[in-house]
Amino acid sequence: MAFPPEPQELRARKIGRVILNTATDKPWSQYFCCMAVANREFVRKHPVATKRALRGMLKAASICALQPQRAVKLRADKGYTKGVNDALQAIKELPYDRWRDYDPEDTLRFYALRLREAGLIKNNPQKIIAQGTDWRFLNDLKKELKA
Repeated sequence: MAFPPEPQELRARKIGRVILNTATDKPWSQYFCCMAVANREFVRKHPVATKRALRGMLKAASICALQPQRAVKLRADKGYTKGVNDALQAIKELPYDRWRDYDPEDTLRFYALRLREAGLIKNNPQKIIAQGTDWRFLNDLKKELKA
């Protein structure tokens, strides 16, 4: 199991074989790979800061999708990236431009079912969604940050 830039480095050295690529293999590729999570009390007390942080994440995702070279340069300038070519390949392989298309509730349901099947959680997906999600900020930002 590897996360960028390890897969790119392993491929370059011809080590191993890809069994599952969640960025390209269905059904995994049809869902968000990551989600923003916040403390309920923080969101209640600081809705403006919450929306501002989420806006920043979504704008960063857009930069990665539309200007991958710029994103890699920013990472390299901050010292977060060693192999610029591997980082560029990783950014180009990930679906940063799909955040408007994917359904976060469906993603949560999909992963909650996987976790429940594995015995890692006991609650059913609907209960988790009902008690632990708030899509208001994302829905507002989808309208605000039109493509």
